[in-house]
Amino acid sequence: MTIQRKLKRFFNRFDYLRTYNSPFKPLRIKWYFGKVAIGTPYFFPRRWINDKTNHGFLKPVPKKIGFDFVSLGWKTKWDSYRHEWNPLVSFVFFKWQAAVMFVPDHDLHYWECWLHYTRETNKKNSIEDRIAQCRKFAPCEWTSSKNGVTSVIDYYDVILKDKYVNKR
Repeated sequence: MTIQRKLKRFFNRFDYLRTYNSPFKPLRIKWYFGKVAIGTPYFFPRRWINDKTNHGFLKPVPKKIGFDFVSLGWKTKWDSYRHEWNPLVSFVFFKWQAAVMFVPDHDLHYWECWLHYTRETNKKNSIEDRIAQCRKFAPCEWTSSKNGVTSVIDYYDVILKDKYVNKR
């Protein structure tokens, strides 16, 4: 693999940082300092070694010292984007961990709408046109009912910056 390709793969891990320069509200930064407790994403921080006893298959071993860069976790299911986990950066030093997590409000709706905005809209169009396209082809309206009262919330109104909310 060439150096250029390796650099591209490395920086793609930080693709979520483009949210700061987008019509979506900025991410909040959440800190954690303490014993190793934050998974990256499904397991505690680990490294992979060859397991000689199991025919050379890879085996996860907990990290003693090291960094983990976890990108946004998502998948496509039924022709739409699904949020899996939030991005984070973690540093482990023996039994201790320092982690920086990038968390938006309403993360499930935020990431699914952001993925549609960045991957399915024409980047040559204006921001307003791209948002209108998102609202049309990937609506994020949810209906809830409590005590017989039904309410509908459009999460685009919640996750977009104020100057883009009323642009319909």
